Amino acid sequence: MKTPRVLVVFNTLTPFPADKDYTAELKQPDWQTEADVARALTALEFPFEFAGLCDDLSVLQQKAAAFKPDIIFNLVERFNNNSVYETDFASHLNLLGVPFTGCDPAAMTLCKNKGLAKQLLAYHRVRVPQFVILPVKKPIHRPKRLDFPVFIKPLREEASLGISQASFVENDAQFRERVSFLHETLGQDVIAEEYIPGREIYVGILGNRRLEVFPPREMVFARVDDEDPKIATYKAKWDEAYRKKWGIKNKFADDLPEGLEEKIRTIAKRIYRKLLIRGYARLDMRLTPEGELVFIEANPNPMLAKDEDFALSAQKAGLDYPELIRRILQLAPAKED
Repeated sequence: MKTPRVLVVFNTLTPFPADKDYTAELKQPDWQTEADVARALTALEFPFEFAGLCDDLSVLQQKAAAFKPDIIFNLVERFNNNSVYETDFASHLNLLGVPFTGCDPAAMTLCKNKGLAKQLLAYHRVRVPQFVILPVKKPIHRPKRLDFPVFIKPLREEASLGISQASFVENDAQFRERVSFLHETLGQDVIAEEYIPGREIYVGILGNRRLEVFPPREMVFARVDDEDPKIATYKAKWDEAYRKKWGIKNKFADDLPEGLEEKIRTIAKRIYRKLLIRGYARLDMRLTPEGELVFIEANPNPMLAKDEDFALSAQKAGLDYPELIRRILQLAPAKED
């Protein structure tokens, strides 16, 4: 692979011009992923520039015309502050004709719609929770096949946005209240699914056709009683004070029963391929007390900060952070690998 010219593209909350200098922003905690990727590209001695997008695609077009990148490093998760457009942005990158990192629009369409992903995988005999989709502006009805307790979340959001302790419901009044709340506050359809007790397992995968499955990690809840629900709420993921209070931390799942890690690798590869994922992804599963793996959701283009689960798993598998970034770039132009 020749030394590529890399254009790192990400989303911003407010508009910036194409020639914006992001030096000050990269020192802020909220910009950790962008800063880590920049440091890795510097270590690799790859020439790179940034393009920050809010609601104007011409910024990308101006930057691409001036810099002439060989690869676009796609870190865009939202456009016009709406995560629904993440797939549309990948389609736009396809039309530009410049190879880009991560998943293409087909995989994003399947993964971002949590109900569609579960329907497809259930057809291919992957265990998924019982679920129902509750569209906006439609009567709220729980089918009899969906027994309590039920877990309710937005159909298309990520990073646990819209998930709280109130997402765990045990009766029809709570069910209607939570669905109505998400409809009104987020303005999108809702998925209500069977609550699966057990361990919260995260599996990172890298590749297009030849896949590398990284050592699994998990979220543990040290100060939550065994009989209480253990769910990855928004606070459980992102609020450090809350995590400390309840003893929540992410660690490697290093005490799995014999043979289970190989089973995880096999199922993870199957899910990855059925959802048409390429580049890299993180799969979220539940490991039931009986030792059964249940698919929860797939995260194409997961968070890439150096201290996040995906990069930490890659490091344990022998890929330091710059090498991980190199591998992701290498997968961008190759439909087969």
